[in-house]
Amino acid sequence: MILVADTSGLVSAASTADARRRLLPSLLDGYDVTVPRQVVDELESIAEYDDAHAAAAGAVLDTDALTVESVTLDSAFPLEDGENATVQLANRLDAPFCYCDEYTQLSLLHASLSEARLVTTPRLLKAFVVRGAWSNDTALELLDGIADARSWHGNAYVQQATQLFEELE
Repeated sequence: MILVADTSGLVSAASTADARRRLLPSLLDGYDVTVPRQVVDELESIAEYDDAHAAAAGAVLDTDALTVESVTLDSAFPLEDGENATVQLANRLDAPFCYCDEYTQLSLLHASLSEARLVTTPRLLKAFVVRGAWSNDTALELLDGIADARSWHGNAYVQQATQLFEELE
């Protein structure tokens, strides 16, 4: 099943050692992760730094598990090239899922997708719990570590999404 991924989601999926060991392989094994060339370019740019995000981007690039597609950007789309290309690709492929953690732009991303369901890291983690791949505690532990690494603890979306795990108990 195709999941078109943006840079932000992929960096989140590899943002901690535990995420690189559990979430990233589960994502890559569970989906045909497809990205526009612009996302690979962004990952390569992030990987040039010397910080946790660079380590995450490098880990994603080291997998060689991404299907990379060329995409023509929509010049009228009001977001950065990576998000623009991700939306264009998800729509072109009629992908069932679009994975993005650009929390300040979720409503615009959601409105721009034709068929794809917008998936964030908390929702992706919940999907692995629902499918029986992980326990609720494992997913919450991963989310907490990713939230620390990505500075999400004050994010209202992530706080609300954390309640999804409480409903599963």
